[in-house]
Amino acid sequence: MVQLSGAVVAVSRSATHSFSKQNQERIRLLGGLGVEGDAHLGETVKHRSHAAKNPTQPNLRQVHLIHAELHDELQAAGFSVSAGQMGENITTRGIDLLNLPVGTRLHLGNSAIVELTGLRNPCAQLDLFQPGLMSAVLDHDEQGKLIRKSGVMSIVVADGEVRPGDGIQVELPPAPHQPLDRV
Repeated sequence: MVQLSGAVVAVSRSATHSFSKQNQERIRLLGGLGVEGDAHLGETVKHRSHAAKNPTQPNLRQVHLIHAELHDELQAAGFSVSAGQMGENITTRGIDLLNLPVGTRLHLGNSAIVELTGLRNPCAQLDLFQPGLMSAVLDHDEQGKLIRKSGVMSIVVADGEVRPGDGIQVELPPAPHQPLDRV
């Protein structure tokens, strides 16, 4: 296991399909399901636009993670954004989430493990929250390829509680690595 590490800054959940999620003292991850008490909990997709297309598809978006460094970047650009407000369940610091490959496992706290499935595709709700936020979380690389900065999605592979201050250990999958794409 590659010993990349970081920390949990905040944990959040919402029992309804609201844009923002409320910060909690702890959340419980349930294997194959997601965050206990969260609207996206389940084996099949719960994201409303995805469920409308095919409600039987597997839920690859059980847990949403955003790096706190994005909040720092957005605040420097004049936005007022904090943990949970962009819909994430876990806010991290110290890990370059966007550049981890598909299948990376994040060991959170004492026992919880999530496996990265892809990138969050930002939606127009960001601009309803704060005008201009959608374009602020999109960028382009040197080749003109779109960069989605609004976090990563994952599935839960091992139960456990996650709290602010918990450590995160990164376990990369076997090579060759596949870059994250939107899910």
